[in-house]
Amino acid sequence: MAAQQAVSRRNFLHHAGASAVAAVAAPYMLTSGALGAPGKPPASERVLSAHIGVGGMGMGTLRGRDGVAAADVYLPHAERAAGAMGAQCQVYQDYRRCLERDDIDAVVIATPDHWHALTSIHAMQAGKDVYCQKPLTLTIEEGQAIVATAKRYGRVFQTGSQQRSGREFLHAVELVRSGRIGKLRRVHVGIGGGPTCGWDADTEPPTGLDWNMYLGPAPAVPFNTKRFLGTFRWFWDYSGGMLTDWGVHHNDIAQWGNDTDQSGPVEIEGTGTLPTDGLFQTLTNFDITYTYANGVTVTTDCKPPWGVTFHGTNGEVYVRRGQYKVTPEDLDGPVPEGVTGVRRPHGGHMSDFEHCCRTREKPVAHEVIGHRTCTMSHLGNIAIRVGRKIHWNPDTEQIVGDPEAARWTSKPMRAPWHL
Repeated sequence: MAAQQAVSRRNFLHHAGASAVAAVAAPYMLTSGALGAPGKPPASERVLSAHIGVGGMGMGTLRGRDGVAAADVYLPHAERAAGAMGAQCQVYQDYRRCLERDDIDAVVIATPDHWHALTSIHAMQAGKDVYCQKPLTLTIEEGQAIVATAKRYGRVFQTGSQQRSGREFLHAVELVRSGRIGKLRRVHVGIGGGPTCGWDADTEPPTGLDWNMYLGPAPAVPFNTKRFLGTFRWFWDYSGGMLTDWGVHHNDIAQWGNDTDQSGPVEIEGTGTLPTDGLFQTLTNFDITYTYANGVTVTTDCKPPWGVTFHGTNGEVYVRRGQYKVTPEDLDGPVPEGVTGVRRPHGGHMSDFEHCCRTREKPVAHEVIGHRTCTMSHLGNIAIRVGRKIHWNPDTEQIVGDPEAARWTSKPMRAPWHL
């Protein structure tokens, strides 16, 4: 399948900036509960992909894919991924070289969060469809830029919020949106708190890692093992902590059930604790209340039960990976397709993306959904960091009446990188 040419790729890439992004380890890959199994389409319908960032989650996305390129600023990761995909896969340390290739239809991005927006935007400008792991962005402004770019270039975009393709989550959301538990009143999202650590010493980067390019748009700092691989999540320069890690997964389901996954809350307030010592910076615990225009409140905190609980006037639905529970039990049962307006995926989450690459449909977790879910989590972090309730206009996507809080919706990028 030939990728559409929206711009001159070589001209764009010549001016795009520096090198590729390092992959990071991700805590899991959703394999159970997915709707259907990926089938092997005819060669003429296959989506040839480049994989940018091939650490933990990046390696997980290789299975069954027609991958022809692996890019990572940590070359041992790229070489390992290429070995898993076969002789047809080429290794790159600079992701821009993948985007120059006319035979690549789509890119799969599993980099640190601070690279998601730039790699996604550059890929779409180069005529590629994009599957980008969650959380979609480091800032709200980055999400707005991704949405605008996808619209401008007509690209298919899937956010790697795999719970959207899990049977248990789909069924729970359909129960809620069908009115089976009555009128939805409130939602509880329970996730764990963030970690702390000591003062690990800076060291030299490992052989094969381009540390400057790993940092990319983030401030220049010496190499530290805690800033690399999975623990990058606990630094503000690269991520938003637990709220944009597990929080994005479950907040997404909360907004989906509330039918606000392409909108957002209007008021956000909360409390939380920041580390007082050591390297890690993001919140160790939090208790946030999101209020929506329809009167529903979503509480995201570090208290059990872990997962998402929808409370309605007639009952409740609890869901987490691999299980759900309806109270009272007689409210459970099949929901006819189409009744709730919920889009069911074509096969598993990645298969749904590949199907949409061929048909040009919107995937189940398209760019607007990924951006709005990430915005919700970012707003929680902002409210805690400024220490007061903030008001959000989901139509204009702006914080209202609080210029200081509004400044937190964007973040400067280190030259030469920019949106």
